[in-house]
Amino acid sequence: MNHCDPAELREPYDGTPLCRSALSAHPMEQFHTWFTQAHTAGLAEPNAMVLATVEPSGAPRVRTVLLKGYDRSGLRFFTNYTSRKGRALAGEPRVGAVFPWHPIRRQVVISGRVEYLSDEENDAYFARRPRGSQIGAWASERQSSRVEGRAELDALYAQFDSVWPEGEEIPRPAYWGGFRIRPVEVEFWQGRPDRMHDRFRYLLVGGDPADETWEIDRLSP
Repeated sequence: MNHCDPAELREPYDGTPLCRSALSAHPMEQFHTWFTQAHTAGLAEPNAMVLATVEPSGAPRVRTVLLKGYDRSGLRFFTNYTSRKGRALAGEPRVGAVFPWHPIRRQVVISGRVEYLSDEENDAYFARRPRGSQIGAWASERQSSRVEGRAELDALYAQFDSVWPEGEEIPRPAYWGGFRIRPVEVEFWQGRPDRMHDRFRYLLVGGDPADETWEIDRLSP
């Protein structure tokens, strides 16, 4: 079998140095700075994050989801609560997430716990979605379950598309909503030459969400 040898794929990591003195005191403030820079740099979907959950069996499972909001309290994403990840999160709220911003030699690694968003937050975001995405949420009620083929999915979409005429408000399905990841550990990773990367970890060491205390350490690459 002729193939490209992954061991021979090498890219120089020549990112800007990351210094302790340049870091914000709160990880979500630092995340805001980096997320803004990733967006400004023109990265495709800088809000794409790899989310790791724990299956009922105890096995890890990962997939990419889209970040749809953040503030000092954490990061928000939306999904079908009855999907495989929705069921996993209902049973085990501990998660991990990674923002892999390879073109700018950066990544953010987050560990924390999820909590359900309120109906008000869910309704507000659902109302902002394009009509097609709203219909898609209804058509994918059985997300993660087996289907016979594409025709079955298209038929479901057409079925729900006919329920609400163009311009009519589409309600949010009860099984669809969001989670907030409340971080307890956040690492900011900046690629540097010769694999001598800059890594800083924020660790929540005390306080409630209104008065958090974060410890910041440099980690060995």
